[in-house]
Amino acid sequence: MVRNPLPFDHKKATQLLNYFASKSGGRINKMKALKLIFLADRYHLRKYGRLISNDFYVAMKLGPVPSVVLDIAESDSFLTQEYKNYASNYIRPLDGGRQIESVGEIDNSYFSESDLEALAFSWDNFGQYKKWSLSDFTHNYPEWKNHEQAIRAGSKCENMELADFFDDPSVGINKCFDLNEEEKAIRKDQLSEQIHLESIWR
Repeated sequence: MVRNPLPFDHKKATQLLNYFASKSGGRINKMKALKLIFLADRYHLRKYGRLISNDFYVAMKLGPVPSVVLDIAESDSFLTQEYKNYASNYIRPLDGGRQIESVGEIDNSYFSESDLEALAFSWDNFGQYKKWSLSDFTHNYPEWKNHEQAIRAGSKCENMELADFFDDPSVGINKCFDLNEEEKAIRKDQLSEQIHLESIWR
């Protein structure tokens, strides 16, 4: 796993996957869930100055990916037994890891009111998309497009910059919360301060 400059909580990450699996009737395509989490994170970062997941984002062929959330969804061998044991109480992989099934009720105690607002935004605006359509749609965002050339040249994974989440996509694409230039500068400062403080506390 890549070292994350933000305080990652594996239990909250598990509940994010559980949230969207539950919203989808108890089961969701893994890729679709990851994209919905990205869109919720984008909304929350732009509106409130922090991510929900606090994950380390990478750009891959099929779009933006919260890297450790992906590991949890796949019960990856890199994960500690603590991560795996907790996740198994709420989600389990199906269909060779392509689907995620909810096996426990969502523990909403891990979510703030603003977290739930952002999750509802993502589901209400993008939950109807099919997995491939949603993957293609996330290619419109600058934080992924900045790495498009490298990915098309054969790179499997490129580290994404959270500051790029504040840049706007092309006209007609949902920005996941509109910001003017002054607001963007404020949110970037909030994010930088959060990362700086975490580096001191660790």
